[in-house]
Amino acid sequence: MTFVKKYRIGTRGSPLALAQAEETRTRLLEAHKDALDPAQLEIVIIKTTGDQIQDRALREVGGKGLFVKEIEEALLSNKIDFAVHSMKDMETRLPSGLVIDCILPREDARDAFISATGKSLAELPAGALVGTSSLRRQAQVLNRRPDLRVGIFRGSVQTRLRKLAEGQAAATMLALAGLKRLGNEGVITELLNVEDMLPAVAQGAIGIERREADEEVATLLAPINDSVSQSRISCERAMLEVLDGSCHTPIAGYAELVDGNSLNLQASLLAEDGSIRLDAGGRGDIADAVKLGQDIGHNLKNQARGANMSFGL
Repeated sequence: MTFVKKYRIGTRGSPLALAQAEETRTRLLEAHKDALDPAQLEIVIIKTTGDQIQDRALREVGGKGLFVKEIEEALLSNKIDFAVHSMKDMETRLPSGLVIDCILPREDARDAFISATGKSLAELPAGALVGTSSLRRQAQVLNRRPDLRVGIFRGSVQTRLRKLAEGQAAATMLALAGLKRLGNEGVITELLNVEDMLPAVAQGAIGIERREADEEVATLLAPINDSVSQSRISCERAMLEVLDGSCHTPIAGYAELVDGNSLNLQASLLAEDGSIRLDAGGRGDIADAVKLGQDIGHNLKNQARGANMSFGL
């Protein structure tokens, strides 16, 4: 098929968001070498509410959906043709008429520990302040090191690194995937194993959202979808949906491919102060990715109820 129209790619304007949009554009051009001209793919920057609010935790102002609200509105009003997102920013329920059925190959999902004063999270002195905007990271830090303090660190990767350099915190944590996409791996002090810091659901994954009825865009995107990454993300998001997960509840989950056709999912639900951590895990066929995620989600939900802990569920 030869594509003849211009396609508008919606994205946030941060350096990381633009890097992800450029990666999507590059993959599309490689997949359609003889059918698509570079001039046909235009990147459209859309400023979101989440980008404009930098001084408060997301849970106080409406949740992680603030990073995509205006982009989805542009998609629904035909101002853009598809949108590129960090999948960990996406709500589990999309607006009617929109779908995400294209996931790029997932980058390394681990978290990176960054500090100018400590060699590792384990070696930070008691009382040290760890800056992060993520409840998931805060809760896991406090679960491992209740002697540490946590504080809000909002902003782009560059903003957080600047705040760290200014001494506003002793350390911070960022997704390795974002640092790699920006070429900032050199700032990493320690890579945190999944066992020590379970990632956010869908961390490291780029998803492309389109109008459900737009079959031409579906055809355009199909060759760059990575089916294994799609199954892993579907599994994790199914778990999150059962828990009705949002930025109000510390939830972590990571599905990885094992033995070629099976997924292993590990998930955790924590109290905000890290005092309680509930864990669940399981394995299933990759074709049953959603069911595996739902089963693990119900396991955690039952554990929370059994412990008489609501966790907002």
